[in-house]
Amino acid sequence: MSSNRIHRINDEIQRELASQIRNLKDPRVSGMVSITRVDTTNDLRYARVYVSVLEKTREADVLKGLKSASGFLRRELGHALQLRYTPELQFTGDDSIQHGAHILELLRKEEEKDAARGASEEE
Repeated sequence: MSSNRIHRINDEIQRELASQIRNLKDPRVSGMVSITRVDTTNDLRYARVYVSVLEKTREADVLKGLKSASGFLRRELGHALQLRYTPELQFTGDDSIQHGAHILELLRKEEEKDAARGASEEE
């Protein structure tokens, strides 16, 4: 299957799940929850959904809530998308934002060291 088609399907799944999550009545899935990425297998049987939660202390509860609602979300996804197979949803926490912030902090520290070295060499 063409990777371009898979990419489009991933985008559609991400968009549809983001709108469906807002309609969930589960109190565990509330607040700032966002779908950052979706990876679907080539046969469209499984989709790994990466979820980012603003409050990291609630991430485990949000993932449990999404796992329990995965059947409902899959059914709604099947109605919204016209695919032969509706993929089984597997929710995973996404820490890419924290990882990016950590890398930025390391770069900032290195810039400060370089600036301090440059200042001491000029004297």
